[in-house]
Amino acid sequence: MHWEKKLLKNLNYRIPLLTACLIIIGFIAVSSAGSASLTGGYMSYLRTQIAASVLGIMLLILIIFMDYRIFKEYDIFIYAGIIFLLSFLLIVGTTVGGGTRWLTIGPVSFQPSEVAKIFMILFLAAYLDRNSNQLDNIKGLLKSLAFVLPPFFLIVLQNDLGTALVLMFIFVAMFYLAGGRVRDILIVFGGVGLIFFLLITFHLALGTPLPFLRPYQLNRLIAFVNPGIDPRGIGYNIIQARIAVGSGMLTGRGFMAGTQSQLGFLPERHTDFIFAVISEEFGFIGVAVVLGLYFLLIWQFIKVMCQAKDRFGFLIVTGVAAMFFFHVLENVGMTLGIMPITGITLPFISYGGSSLVTSLVAIGLALNVNMRRKKIVF
Repeated sequence: MHWEKKLLKNLNYRIPLLTACLIIIGFIAVSSAGSASLTGGYMSYLRTQIAASVLGIMLLILIIFMDYRIFKEYDIFIYAGIIFLLSFLLIVGTTVGGGTRWLTIGPVSFQPSEVAKIFMILFLAAYLDRNSNQLDNIKGLLKSLAFVLPPFFLIVLQNDLGTALVLMFIFVAMFYLAGGRVRDILIVFGGVGLIFFLLITFHLALGTPLPFLRPYQLNRLIAFVNPGIDPRGIGYNIIQARIAVGSGMLTGRGFMAGTQSQLGFLPERHTDFIFAVISEEFGFIGVAVVLGLYFLLIWQFIKVMCQAKDRFGFLIVTGVAAMFFFHVLENVGMTLGIMPITGITLPFISYGGSSLVTSLVAIGLALNVNMRRKKIVF
C-alpha cells in the first residue's frame, strides 16, 4: 500500500482531469448528434459511450499499477499478437459499410485495428530502444519500417486507410525521436508520396490500374481537391460539414439546435463529423475550448516524455502523443475541408466503444510512465 501511495504522489493529475473534460464533452456531443434521426435515439448511443468509458477507466487503473517495463520483455509476443489478430479478422471479421473491421465475440464487437495501435506503440518502443544505435541511416529506417508494413497493409485490406495512416504517423514520430534522421525520413516517405501521386495522375489521365485504392477512397481524394465537382455525391460530406461549421459562428445555435445535424443533412454526425456538430451548436467558443483541451493534453504528454525514467518509457509516451495528435489533426482537418476524409474519430468525443477504450488505455500507458518518472538526459 505504501508503494502504491508513493506512485500516486507522482501522478500528473492534469492528464486524467483533461481526459475527463473531453469525455464529458463527448457525452454532450453524442447526445445531440443522436437526438434526431439516428436509430434508437440518443440514449442508446449515450449508454454505449458510458459503458465504454467505464470499461476504459477500469483498464486504465489496471495498467497504471503494472510496471510498463514488463512490456519490453514480451515485445515479440506483442508483435505476433498484432499480426495474428489482424489476419484472423480478415477471415472471420464482420463487414460493415464495405470494410471488414469488426470482430464479434458473443455480444461484444470491437475493432482489432484500435488494439493494434496500442500494441504497435509498445513494440516499436521496445524495438527502437534496443536498436537506438542503428537508426541514423536509411538502412535502419527501412529495417524498422519492415515491422510496420505488415500490420499497415493488413489494416488497409480491412478498408481502414485512416487507421493505417495513424499507424504510419506513430512510427515516423517514434523513429525520429528515437534517433532517426529527418533526411532519411524525407527521402523514403517523399519518394513513396511521389510514386503515389504519379500513379493517381496516370490513373485519372490514362486509366492505368490503381490496385491499392478503392473507388470510394479515390473519390474522397478527388472531393478533397474539388468538392464542388459533385456536390450531391462525392463532395456532399465535405460541403455539409463546412456549412455546419460556418453556421455556428461565435456562440453557436445551441444544444440540440443545429439545423445541419438535427435535420439530418450532416452525415456520420455522431462519429466522423462530431466536430461539425460541436462547431454548429457551440460555435467558435466551443471549438476553442475543445481544441484548447487537446493542446493542453498533448502538452502534458510532452512534459511526461521529458521526465521519463528511460528511453523505453519516453518512446511509449511519444507514440501515445503522436496517436492523439494525428487523430485530432485529421478529424478536425477533414471537417474543415483541409484534409482528405479518412473516417478517423475525434478522441474521447466521437461515438465508438473501441476508440474510447483504446484512448483510455493509451492514457493509462502515459500515466504509467509518469508515475515512475525520473528525469534523464538523452
